[in-house]
This record gives sequence, C-alpha cells and structure tokens, in this order.
Amino acid sequence: MRFLLGPDGFPDLRVNAFFASAKMRNRSELTNRDYARGVCLWLNFLNVHGRHWWEACEDDVEEFQFWRMTDPANAGRVQATTFSKDLAACKKFYKWAATRYRVIDPFADAEAPRAKRHASVKWLDPAGFARWRDLGLRGYDLTAAVDPAWKGRNEQRNAAFADGLAGTGLRLSEWASVIVPELPQNTAGRAYFTCRLADSCGKGGYGHKYWMPRNILTATLAYIEGARASAIRRAQAAGRYDTVPGRQIVAVDTTRGGSVRSTDRTGQANRTAFNDLGPAARRRLFVETGHGITPLSLWLNEDGLPRDAHGWHHTFTDANERIHAMGLGGFTCSPHMARHSFALRWYSIGKLATAGRLHDLTEDEARDFREQFGDTWHLVQTMLGHRSVETTKNVYLEPFRSLDVELLLAHAEGFPISKFMAEVFASHPRVRTDPLAVNR
Repeated sequence: MRFLLGPDGFPDLRVNAFFASAKMRNRSELTNRDYARGVCLWLNFLNVHGRHWWEACEDDVEEFQFWRMTDPANAGRVQATTFSKDLAACKKFYKWAATRYRVIDPFADAEAPRAKRHASVKWLDPAGFARWRDLGLRGYDLTAAVDPAWKGRNEQRNAAFADGLAGTGLRLSEWASVIVPELPQNTAGRAYFTCRLADSCGKGGYGHKYWMPRNILTATLAYIEGARASAIRRAQAAGRYDTVPGRQIVAVDTTRGGSVRSTDRTGQANRTAFNDLGPAARRRLFVETGHGITPLSLWLNEDGLPRDAHGWHHTFTDANERIHAMGLGGFTCSPHMARHSFALRWYSIGKLATAGRLHDLTEDEARDFREQFGDTWHLVQTMLGHRSVETTKNVYLEPFRSLDVELLLAHAEGFPISKFMAEVFASHPRVRTDPLAVNR
C-alpha cells in the first residue's frame, strides 16, 4: 500500500486512509502508484503555499495547473496527458474525503485540459530501432562491433525485452507482466503466434489478443535458457526465493486459458485463472521443479527476483545516455515509442496491402473498397489493443485503416519492410531512422 509522510516526518492518517480504502485496494498497482504521485504533488504544492489540503479552493487548483503545465519558472512542466493523471488522482481523493471529513472539494468543477497527444508522438523505423537497440542495449560501437569498453551484463535480457515491445505492440507494464506459461509453443513453420494478454494486466482491465513474431519468441526463449536460467541458479544458491514476501508455491495448468493451483493454510485448494492474476500477484508465484524453486515471472533482475515494470524505465534511460555520450544526441527511444513504432510498421504494411488490391480498380471502386475495409477491419486498433479505433487514429496516425490481421501477416512475411519504411519516412520530422545509415 502506498502511504505519504508530511514534511515533519509524520503521516496524515486521513490521507493515508484513502490509499487503504477498498476503492483503492480494488484498483491496479499502476493506478495506485499514479494516484499516490498525483496526490503527493498536490500536497507538496499546497505546503509550499502555506495551505492545508482541507482548506484548498478552486483558485488553488487553477494555480496548480498553471504551475504544472505553463509556469516558466517550472523546469519540469508537463503535457496535458500527464497533468490529467494528477487531476484524476486529486478528484478521486477529494470525492472520497468530502463525505467523510466534510471538506469542500476544490476539484469538483475542474476539467482535464484538452490533450494534443499526436504532437508528442515519435517513431523509430525498423532500422532506427535496431540501431538504437544495438548501441544502447547490446554494447555495440558506431562501427557495429562490440565496444571493448562495454560492461553491460544484461544485454540478452534487455534486447529481448525491447524487441518484444517493438514486435508485439504491448505496453511496458503489459509485456513486463507476462509469465513463462503464457508464452506460445515454438511450432515449426509459423511466422507469428497468437497470444492473449490477461484482463488483469491490460490497461483499464482490457485484455486482448496480440501477435508475437517468431524472432521475438526465439529471442525470449533464448533468454529463458541463458541469462534467466543463470540468474535463477544464483538466486537459489543464495536462498533468495525463501524470503520473498507473500511467496506462493503453485502448480500450473495450461488448459482452458491457463490457471494456477495453490493450497492455503487450512489445506483448502484454490485455483486462479491467468486472466485474474495482476502484475503484483504474478511476481509472488513460484513453482517447484527438479532443480529447485523457480519464479513464474518471465523477466527477472540480475539477482533472480522478478523485475518490477518500473525498472525498465531505468534501462531505457541508461541506453539513451550511452548513445548520447557516443555523439548521437537526440537519437533516443522510450518504451512507449517502441509501441508507436510497432503501429507505424503495421500502418505501412496495411497501406502496401491495400495498394496492391487497388491496383486494377477504378477510382470509384477504389473509394468503395477503402470505405468497406475501413468500416469492417481495424488492423492497427486490433494489434494495439485499443477499445476504440478513434484512439488509434487520434493518438498515433490519423489515416490508420486496417485489413484482416491474418491476411496482413501473410503480406508482411518476406516483404522488405525495413527498406520500404526507411525510404518513405526518410524526411518525416517525427520518424527517426538509423542515423549511421543516413550519414553513409
């Protein structure tokens, strides 16, 4: 449970009662984290201005928004989408507190600022992403050779994780929550594997299908057999798994969507579906094997313990700093940027497939075709796991249209998509390609 301490080192029990409430306990770990940060920012802001949270008024809210988004004196100004998270946290807190402590809700009439998310979206084309990964995560130098000064120890894990983001389109928290039994079987002759994200791990509780390319699966399996197995052996030898808080030893059943079975202190057997296991619960799941206790979490820290999703932000930051030190300023990537790049790739494939079908049609027939396919299939929306196609169009690319997923998977196989995208988007101001290839 999150909790806050005041500047005097003491907690305000009323504030922390909000985080201990059933309303917050039923929300996801990510939401609890975001709400705690938002409320903390608000309380700090009020403290600087000498006001208590139960004394705040609408003017304070307006000043808070100005400081967060516009104030030139604030070097950490944020965009509308970030401030909207702070606003949502404070609105929930005051709505909860108003009836319990009879305080005025200063956020009652506050409205979220209009977001312009498309303006901040950036992409890497496939060649650009591959270069970023090799330089930042694999320790390559500008000549594509391994840098002799490279001291990284987790390049296999980090590269597999980053490639998975760009290859599946999953969000950071979603890909980080996958457990080993949820990976598909590596069946020969298949280029893509259909997977399913659990509702309890999806944004807003929305699980969905996603598609994993063969190269992503094989790299992940190689990590399981290599760096992950080594980390587990070290953890077993050190006895780390014996002291994991809330550890559960379970048996895995992969039939009917998958589930885990455990026995409580009374001897009662319990079964929980993969779909109902949230990220925090998954990090506490272990199985008994012939080689000792092993975590079900796919992604582990170097010490063998399950890796919290937030740790991946540090991985990307370190990679960006390394690349900047190599003289490639501005050549950066974030976890969500990998998702953007996934969307751009499939948008390009969709355009190619559509263009191939329209080649012999008249202008009127082509227009009818676009309307029919645009109304029926929404490829990128489906592959990104958006509930609404409007989100896909407004946030990523306005002209997104889609065709049948399986059809486009077949079109993508063998097509020189990297070369095509490097040429088409070479002059686009927000699409970054391989800077070394451009220089040559």
